Amino acid sequence: MKDLLDAGWRAAVGCLHPRVILWSLLPLVLSGASVALLGWFYWEPAVGAVRQFLEQWSLLAALLQWLESVGGGALRALIAPIVVVALAVPTIVILNLLLVAWLMTPALVDLVARSRFPGLERRGSASAGWQGLAWSLGCTALALGVLLLSLPLWLVPPLALLIPPLVWGWLTARVLAFDTLCAHATSGERRLILHAQRWPLLGMGVVCGLLGAAPSLVWALGAVALVLAPVVVVLSVWLYTLVFAFASLWFAHYTLLCLDRLRRAPAGEAPPPSSTPSSPRVPATPSLEAPRA
Repeated sequence: MKDLLDAGWRAAVGCLHPRVILWSLLPLVLSGASVALLGWFYWEPAVGAVRQFLEQWSLLAALLQWLESVGGGALRALIAPIVVVALAVPTIVILNLLLVAWLMTPALVDLVARSRFPGLERRGSASAGWQGLAWSLGCTALALGVLLLSLPLWLVPPLALLIPPLVWGWLTARVLAFDTLCAHATSGERRLILHAQRWPLLGMGVVCGLLGAAPSLVWALGAVALVLAPVVVVLSVWLYTLVFAFASLWFAHYTLLCLDRLRRAPAGEAPPPSSTPSSPRVPATPSLEAPRA
C-alpha cells in the first residue's frame, strides 16, 4: 500500500509537468478532431435514427406520448440525444486509452525512468511496440465483449454503477501495465511482474476507471451540454486524456519500481506464493511481494 500511494502522489505531481500537459494535447487533437467531425456529420442522423428506433417500441412510445401529454415534451426530445451520448462515451474512453497508450505512455515511461531509475537497463525486445499494440487491441476487444454481454445487467441500478468502472479498470490495468514494462523488461520479467502484482495492478486500474467516469459528469449540465455538445465533447476528451496520463505515470512509477527490485533481489530468493494452488511454481526467481506498509 505504501508503494501504491507513493507512486500515486508522484503521478499526480507529474501531471503538472509542462511536458505532460503539452503531450496531452496530441491525443486531444486526434481524438477530439475525430469526435468533432463525426458529431458534425452524423449527430443529427444518429439522433434521428435512435428516436425512430425508440418510437417503434410500443411500451416506450406510450411512455413518450404520456410525457408529452403532461407537458414533458422537452424531456421527450432529450431522450434520443442522451442515448446517443451514452453510446458514444464508451467509444471515446477506449479511443483515448489507446491513443494515450500509443502516443504518451512511452514518453511518460522514459520521463519516469530518467528521473527516478536512471540506472535501469532497457531490455525490451525490438518488437515490443507491436506486441503492445496487439495486446491493447486484444484486451480492448475482450472488454467490449464483456460490456456488450453485461448490458442487460445495467438495468439494475447498483450494477450499472459497478460494471463499467470494473471493466475500464481491468482494461486500464492490462494495457498500461504491459506498455510501461515493454521497453525495459524482458518477456519473462514482464510475465512475472504482471502475475505477482496482478491484484495491486487491478486495484490501480479500478481507481483509474472510477476517475475516468469523472469527465462524464460534464454531461450532467443537461440540455446546455447537449446544445454545446461539440465543445463539451472536446472538454471531456481532454479530461479523459489527463486521467489516462495520470494512470500511465502511476503504472510507470509502480511497475518500474517492481522491475528495479526484481533485478536487485538475490538470485536464489523464492517467488511469492500464488493465490491459486494449481498454479505452477517458478523456481529460483526473486520475490515481488509488495512490502507491507
